[in-house]
Amino acid sequence: MARTEGGKRLSAGQRAYEAKRAAKAGMSLEKWLDAKQKQAQAEVKARQKATEPAKPVKKSGFFSRLIERAHKPLS
Repeated sequence: MARTEGGKRLSAGQRAYEAKRAAKAGMSLEKWLDAKQKQAQAEVKARQKATEPAKPVKKSGFFSRLIERAHKPLS
């Protein structure tokens, strides 16, 4: 029997359903399940990245600050 994401086995009904979806997409069942698993992993990564706090903005370097000040008016 084929396995889905997480290593779960598919029942006969689930396998038939996924086979129909794969045929509709023009793929083999194995390719379909692999694509489905990759998409699920990408969604998990996207959720983790969204909940990850943003890194603080790095202070610009010494020379960058000098040049920035040089471009500002004297007043």
